This record gives sequence, C-alpha cells and structure tokens, in this order.
Amino acid sequence: MTEKLRITEIFYSLQGEARTVGLPTVFVRLTGCPLRCGYCDTAYAFSGGMLLSIEEILTTVAAWSPHYVCVTGGEPLAQKACWPLLAALCEQGYAVSLETSGAIDVSGVDARVSKVLDIKTPGSGEMHRNIHENLARLLPTDQIKFVITDAVDYDWSKARLAEYALTGKVSDILFSPVHGQLEPSQLAEWILRDRLPVRLQIQLHKYLWADAAGR
Repeated sequence: MTEKLRITEIFYSLQGEARTVGLPTVFVRLTGCPLRCGYCDTAYAFSGGMLLSIEEILTTVAAWSPHYVCVTGGEPLAQKACWPLLAALCEQGYAVSLETSGAIDVSGVDARVSKVLDIKTPGSGEMHRNIHENLARLLPTDQIKFVITDAVDYDWSKARLAEYALTGKVSDILFSPVHGQLEPSQLAEWILRDRLPVRLQIQLHKYLWADAAGR
C-alpha cells in the first residue's frame, strides 16, 4: 500500500455512462494516457495531477460513503499501481468499475472489478492500438464500448460483433455516439434497422454539465 499514483481528480457525481448510468458514483481519474483519440474529451488528464498514496485515495473516496467507484483516466492501467488500487477499493466493499482503452493487457485486473473495455474504432485514430486478445480475457460482468463517429465506425463496430462473437460474452455492449459529432437519433435508427443486440449509450454528464471537469 506504499505505492503512489498520479491523480488528476477525485470527485462525486452521477455516472454518465455504462451499466450504472445515473447512479451516484465516486470517480478516481488517473493522470496520463498513451493514446490520443481524435474525440478525446479528457485531454486535461494527459499531464499534471498530484501524487497520492493508495491510503490517501481510499480516505478521500470514503468521505462520500459511496456504493459505486469508477477508476478512469486518461488510461488508468498505464500506471502499474492501478492494479493494487483496484484491489484495495474492492476490499473496501465498493462496486468498482474500470474504464480502459483496451490498449493494455487487462488479464491482471481484479476479477471483482467490472471492466468497461473501449474498443477503438477507425474514427478514433487509434484503432491500431487495440489488443484483441483482451476480448478473450473479459468476464461476464464486464462491458464493451464502441465510440462511434460516423457510419464507417458503425459498420466497423457491427462487423466486430460478428467477428469476435461478442454477443453474450459480457453483460453489456455499448454503442456511444461522439457527443456533438453524431446525432444519437441517427445511431438509434441504425441499431434498430439492423436489430443489433447492443445498448445505445449517450453521455449523460455532457447533457447535465457539458464538458466541465470534475462532473
């Protein structure tokens, strides 16, 4: 527990995405990311931050007495101390989720953590960073996310569903339109047209607080 992590922010808000959308959650945002997605909305987390021990992080999180804790970034797994942090949060009895790009091996993540694996689409500009072996490392409690910029991304994502037999592999497959770039109603029409077994996800926090940090 002596490891330290570089943290951009720890805050209490409503979960804006994934399976627990709308539920009060404490977010632990780690600093740094090896990717540079074209639609990234957390570039402020690429650098800076403050060094905190795992004990200090646990104390800060506990002040809100949360049920849900989300470890996010940046790319949290780029910091090796993220693994013991995730385990420590689970030991405190929290329902813990991890938002990860899928560009780092997830096999060592505590099995109690619900991983939200973001498969990078062509529109991200980082498709080549996908580690496809990660898909075989997912558990039924995990989630897969595709962030979609346009029809090309949609068709690519639909093809990956079939190629990797993703339906039924995890609890949720999320199709998320890039806020301000692809209308959610358009993505909804494509999903309905093709009868895809996926969940349309919009970023609730964007509609509540726009791009404000710590929300």
